[in-house]
Amino acid sequence: MDLHKLQERALAVADLYDENHRASGRPPWGPEQFMAGFVGDVGDLSKLVLAAEGRLDRGDVRDKLGHELADCLWSVLVLAKHYDIDLVTEFGRMTDGIEEHLESLRA
Repeated sequence: MDLHKLQERALAVADLYDENHRASGRPPWGPEQFMAGFVGDVGDLSKLVLAAEGRLDRGDVRDKLGHELADCLWSVLVLAKHYDIDLVTEFGRMTDGIEEHLESLRA
């Protein structure tokens, strides 16, 4: 699945969350709530990486690690759409800049 398809799927799930919130009498999430959720997921991911490296005991780490990475990606995709950021372009620009910087250190 390419990035645009992933983003479409992420937004469809975000729409389902919005419907659920409205049905429960709560407002839909905005970027602040998505960001707060992302920060929480990054914290969970951090603990799972520690567990995967033998620093913590978390049981079946592999499945949990995959889930948290996907949660983080979901938040990034939703936030990027909200702010109209083309992640493919920005990822290319970012990695080009890093490569140029690192290559300049070798010169």
